[in-house]
Amino acid sequence: MEPAWLIPLIPLTIGAGFLSFGVYGLRRARVLRSAGLTVEGRIVRHDVRRNDEGVTFYHPVAAWTTRDGRTCEYSSRLGRGSVRHGSGFRAGTLVSVRYDPADPRRFEIEGWDSTVIDLVFTVVGSVITAGTLVVLLVLLLIP
Repeated sequence: MEPAWLIPLIPLTIGAGFLSFGVYGLRRARVLRSAGLTVEGRIVRHDVRRNDEGVTFYHPVAAWTTRDGRTCEYSSRLGRGSVRHGSGFRAGTLVSVRYDPADPRRFEIEGWDSTVIDLVFTVVGSVITAGTLVVLLVLLLIP
């Protein structure tokens, strides 16, 4: 038997990674929707991050006070390539923040954080994983 069945393990690993990332994000959003508390916060600044290709992403940093009086200030997990003047997410803007009372680091800025990216990763990961598994099964079952 040739090691040709090893080659599909590469897209299988990539698909499983995409699928895991997407499912994690969707589950996180579901927990925030069901158990999260919503408070008023303020965008205090943007963390500017560059990826390996040099593309700049802006992650808004939201500050808020939890219902039990703790002060929180965290950067959003999602960044965008720009923050337009009329977008409503510039520094100083009041926003609604939904956070997990057990761990306020898990939060979302309503209107900024979206499950669309998580859904796309889940769908793409599912397609890649399922397609690769079919190819792998065919390679292993055909003599």
